[in-house]
Amino acid sequence: MIILEEALGRPVRIDEAAIVVPVRDEQRLLPGCLDALHRCAERVAVPVRIRVVLDACSDRSARVAEAAGVEVTAIDAGNVGVARAAGFAALGPECGARTWFATTDADSCVDGDWLDRQIRYGEAGAGVVAGVVRVTGWDGYSPQVRARYERAYRRERATGHVHGASLGFRADIYWRTGGFAPLKTGEDVEFVRRAEARGIAVVWAEDVRVATSGRRIGRAPDGFAAHLRRLEACSPEAESA
Repeated sequence: MIILEEALGRPVRIDEAAIVVPVRDEQRLLPGCLDALHRCAERVAVPVRIRVVLDACSDRSARVAEAAGVEVTAIDAGNVGVARAAGFAALGPECGARTWFATTDADSCVDGDWLDRQIRYGEAGAGVVAGVVRVTGWDGYSPQVRARYERAYRRERATGHVHGASLGFRADIYWRTGGFAPLKTGEDVEFVRRAEARGIAVVWAEDVRVATSGRRIGRAPDGFAAHLRRLEACSPEAESA
């Protein structure tokens, strides 16, 4: 299912793409993330740059990034909004309408056609593409928690749910809207809402998919892991109220 928030803009030829991944102590999950991104990049017809932003890392994430041969920016902010913004700033403002920007998270693995589909939407006139996530690693949760998540997710997607783990946009639109705000949580939602307010064509794409970790302790306060914990704490009585 594809939902358009605004009418598509003019078609644009995309000549290159760049992906930014904020990282904070992700040595265990980062290898899978980068492997998936490399495979994804091989399936598109344009050059792709992958940039990891090491944010206040104290583990071996830097070695993982070096071994994967990706570009690296190091900061000490402890803030995912600052980290995403730093990655795109390092790519440079010379990236314009023919550059497609995308971002995901270090605990996530993109599907093989994740970037290719975004670029196709971009070339058709989309300014922003908001993809979907599926959770892996439900082993620590009860079946009831998974069911609550999936029911809630269907409702949220109907009104436009945003994931930093599955998000893309044209570079000129990114610069024009002011990029990611320095928020510790919700920088992805805030960016898309700002783009919507400017009349940018947003595509809510069910076919732009990422597998993301179902871990209990995440890196962003009140982020995805906190959302899963809240669902776990929800009583059946509260859910049906």
